[in-house]
Amino acid sequence: MNPLPGLEKIVGASGAADRIEVLLPSGARCRQLSVRALLLGMLLALSAGRPAHLTRVHRALLALPRAAQRRLGILADWENGPHRLTYRQVEYTFRLVTAALGKDAPDGLPPPGLQGICDALLESSAAEFRDASRSLAVDWSDLESFSRPPPKGGGDCADPEAAWGHRKNNLLRGENELFFGYYLTGAVMVSDEHGPPVPGLARRMTLSSCRHDPVPAAAGVLTVMPAAGIPLGDVLADSGYAHRVPGNWAVPLRLAGAQLVQDLHPHDRGPKGTHQGAVIANGNLYCPCTPRSLLELGPLAPGAGRAQAADHDRKTAELARHKLGLHAAEDADGYRRVQCPAAAGKVRCPLRPPSMALDRDRPEVLAPPEHPQACCTQLTVTVPPGVLAKTAQKHGYPSAAWRRSYARRTAAERLFATVKDPAAGDTVRGWCRLMGLAPLTLFTACLLVVRNQRVLAAWDARQEENARRAARGLPPKTRRRRRKATAAPP
Repeated sequence: MNPLPGLEKIVGASGAADRIEVLLPSGARCRQLSVRALLLGMLLALSAGRPAHLTRVHRALLALPRAAQRRLGILADWENGPHRLTYRQVEYTFRLVTAALGKDAPDGLPPPGLQGICDALLESSAAEFRDASRSLAVDWSDLESFSRPPPKGGGDCADPEAAWGHRKNNLLRGENELFFGYYLTGAVMVSDEHGPPVPGLARRMTLSSCRHDPVPAAAGVLTVMPAAGIPLGDVLADSGYAHRVPGNWAVPLRLAGAQLVQDLHPHDRGPKGTHQGAVIANGNLYCPCTPRSLLELGPLAPGAGRAQAADHDRKTAELARHKLGLHAAEDADGYRRVQCPAAAGKVRCPLRPPSMALDRDRPEVLAPPEHPQACCTQLTVTVPPGVLAKTAQKHGYPSAAWRRSYARRTAAERLFATVKDPAAGDTVRGWCRLMGLAPLTLFTACLLVVRNQRVLAAWDARQEENARRAARGLPPKTRRRRRKATAAPP
């Protein structure tokens, strides 16, 4: 199947080529290679499974049919007859593009113009499912630079924007290892809660030097999406995002309209002080008489059985009974009012005599505090935005609803698995031998566009197969899962 028509549609719908052409210098002699043809060559080379080398881009353009070469300017009429594009022309145009999109003083962060080009390319590659879901799964991974690190004694290297970073090595000892390069952040579309399934398309990406925290860089990319007409829904992230300073992640995303569904870092779990007498734990306020064992509940272990899951869900449901109920939603300044769980009819407490008439299936406070504080004496308590700014999220942590919602985050893991797959992207050191943030960012965005096309092709094939099976009265085909025993049976 010829990928050129689909790639031309993506590049044309994004408007990236026209936006870049305006930035390039215009001389007396016209360039034979346009920016549109250059982007198509990059996408064609990557769609064929080739590395991000300009020589591969040149070969991909020369391998096009003669009519396509004429249309794209690969084969042009000069004074001495037809002239076919040379590698030096590809290199020259690419250098002009990266110089126009880069910063005069590179600092390891992408400039707004370069980030906007990447956003437009990814958004046009997912245009078919633009309104299918508002939820995103976010994560970051490593992307090595081809440059060798600077010498130990000090000095420069071929890629001054790259820096040392940490990555998981997936070995048994569970230690991190160093790499020299950049942090690649990806935001993948996932299905909304109780919504139809959607393909895991990459909607946003950003690349930043390892000397910068990737979390604020990702927040800056996501928070501008509503201004572009793309409202934010659920944003799923692991504890690496949740453990950051609230002003770098949680606060700006909430202001942009996102609802966080994230794992909490072990340092953020459990009781963390009080507010007006209520216990602060796991992003919520709880009754001061909540059993300590419930407040210290952690997430369910990945290998837990059905009995363990049922027992864990029973405990989290009991913990939710002790949570202070919402009395008034947040105002414009982020303040909200909550009330005692006994006043809300969730528990029985002698300090709230009307609650003692409730059914006995509710938890009962047997030893109320001798000197009750505001959460026990007042009808409601005001919660300022800074109290739970870091850990508050959509579902109570670590409840069954949170676990089911957070399970969608695996889409971000699949993104990097396909990008690093030797059969697809294989973004190891040497995949791109160009130095600097701008060239690497542009090639990475094109790689994710190609990856989206492969995901859409597999999605369409699966939908057609399910339609054929439905016409014959058969259920949809299920995916076969590998089952590997972790230990020999007794």
